[in-house]
Amino acid sequence: MRFSPHALLGATFLVVGLATSGAGAQDAISAAEKLLFQTDHLRNVAPPATLSYSFRKTGSAETGFDDTVELRVRALDGAKQASVTFLSAERKTGCPEVTHAEGNPVLLCFLERDIREMERLTGGKSGYFRRAIRLALARSAKLARTRLSFGGRELAGNEITVIPYADDPLKDRIGKYASKTYVFTLSAEVPGGVHSVRTFVPSPEGTSSETPLLEERLTLVGRRAPREGKAR
Repeated sequence: MRFSPHALLGATFLVVGLATSGAGAQDAISAAEKLLFQTDHLRNVAPPATLSYSFRKTGSAETGFDDTVELRVRALDGAKQASVTFLSAERKTGCPEVTHAEGNPVLLCFLERDIREMERLTGGKSGYFRRAIRLALARSAKLARTRLSFGGRELAGNEITVIPYADDPLKDRIGKYASKTYVFTLSAEVPGGVHSVRTFVPSPEGTSSETPLLEERLTLVGRRAPREGKAR
């Protein structure tokens, strides 16, 4: 696993997903899972460095907000150590540091927060949401090549789309949130490998022109190196 075994979030998300889905060690890892969880996203990030992301919540169901996410990468014992500050003030989500980091922990922080939000919105249990997302990534994810803009350039990337609850036998229990869609946009040409993560729940009216019931989007803004005085 490209995420360090010390990364509690990653271990929890993947191990619980595997256990509850009944997947065995002999099962093949899907292309979507490899891109998200078994890729060295940080290979193009030389420490010390900080990656900055914007986070925006919109939609008709709740009041939206704009916030920030930061991923800090530093050298430690010949490897990379990564820490994430995910949102701020009362919205801040705890994310453990990752030693020997290769995968981008922003992905797992986003998913863990998303699962907590689904618990809050629906009254469902975290294990159910983890299992559904894990199964969708393993069995029904749609993977497509895409183009994206970053740093004034058009770059090649991959887009992974899943609708975890669409065919779940228990989907009626989460009602209007059963149509929630997850879109991951990745590129080896952007720092940290993750360009954006978007989730949205379409309007109950069922027309694309309607404002989504809920939409959240994490987008890479840029990379910066610490000032020399702080790097020492």
